[in-house]
Amino acid sequence: MTSTVQCCTLNLMQLRYNFRVYPTPRQQIELARAFGCARVVFNDGLRLRQAARQAGEKYICDAELSRRLITEAKLTPERTWLGEVSAVVLQQALADLNTAYRNFFTSLSGKRKGRKVAPPRFRSRKDNRQAIRFTKNSRFKVLDNGRLRLPKIGNLAVRWSRTLPSDPSSVAIIKDAAGRYFASFVVQSIDQVLPPGESEVGIDLGLTHFAVLSDGTKVSAPKFLRRAARKLKRLQQALSRKQKGSTNRKKAVTKVARAHARVADTRRDWQHKLSTTIIRENQAVYVEDLCVAGLGRTRLAKSVHDAGWAAFTGMLEYKAQRYGRTFGRVDRFFPSTRMCSACGRINEKMALNVRAWDCPCGGHHDRDVNAALNVLAAGQADNSNDRGAYVRPGLVPAARREAVTHLDVACSTRSVEGILVL
Repeated sequence: MTSTVQCCTLNLMQLRYNFRVYPTPRQQIELARAFGCARVVFNDGLRLRQAARQAGEKYICDAELSRRLITEAKLTPERTWLGEVSAVVLQQALADLNTAYRNFFTSLSGKRKGRKVAPPRFRSRKDNRQAIRFTKNSRFKVLDNGRLRLPKIGNLAVRWSRTLPSDPSSVAIIKDAAGRYFASFVVQSIDQVLPPGESEVGIDLGLTHFAVLSDGTKVSAPKFLRRAARKLKRLQQALSRKQKGSTNRKKAVTKVARAHARVADTRRDWQHKLSTTIIRENQAVYVEDLCVAGLGRTRLAKSVHDAGWAAFTGMLEYKAQRYGRTFGRVDRFFPSTRMCSACGRINEKMALNVRAWDCPCGGHHDRDVNAALNVLAAGQADNSNDRGAYVRPGLVPAARREAVTHLDVACSTRSVEGILVL
């Protein structure tokens, strides 16, 4: 399982490789102790900064936080057990806290694009996901026999599905809600540029067909969650009958989590195979920039989340960058469905049950194939715009009279998108 983390240079990419690990019962106890210590240090740091803010004191810097909560805390009777785990695990827990605060501050200032980021929250031992991270300072090592040696934990058995392209810079040990353990390595990999291709494709994502390509290919939606709905319903009913706080309820929770993990793993594996095939066969791939978060609040929310469009487009994007392909997103407000791919005429809104329509120019269009052709044309127009030509108007601030603002009215804290001015 491979996912992108960050692109460093044009020819060097930072990737994450995940492998299943099988700790022994003693190693599971050591990992649980490490999870708990990292959680306590994270919560102590968050609590200390919140108390300083409420008292009107200066923001506690990272070095001061590390000195108080790790170096000095190990000398106190209340936190002497922090020395039972690797110090790197505790340092990385504070690093996660610092990253959460930076993301929150940049989101407040507007430097971070996208949805607003909430402030850090306290971690709980009842969280479904527990994770710790080791860097090179901890001197973790992949042994010749295939085992992963971690400080103060031991040698973990790893099920290797592929070889690492380079020495890992860090490794995270993750325990999910189903009780499975994974080792996630961060490695440096050189881009594997594929031979240039001649074909380009536009993709229209949907629910009836997961993806419709501009060449007429239609990929059926597997609907993994719908197919497993009967089993999930039975397991959820069995869970609801268990007494809260009992051991049988914990077992039932694990069974439900395993069923959901099986659905997620199957969907992810299928999306990886489909995205790799599309990237290998086409030189350029264009998709529509869908608002999945907004569609997830409609009556089709379950089907939208079952499709997993955002994860699929993310795979296409980083694989195109890795294999030397072109990837582009078309504006979500582009009328790809209502526009005739032959003459460019834009029709009125059509109901979802209209799967084919005729244009006055004489063209007969399949709804999804026509949308894919328009996405391809719009993507090619944006990609070939190397001289700065004006393709479509962008968002500009609205005029004062159009926004209906007055000088004596307090400014709203919510930003308002402007009106398109041609």
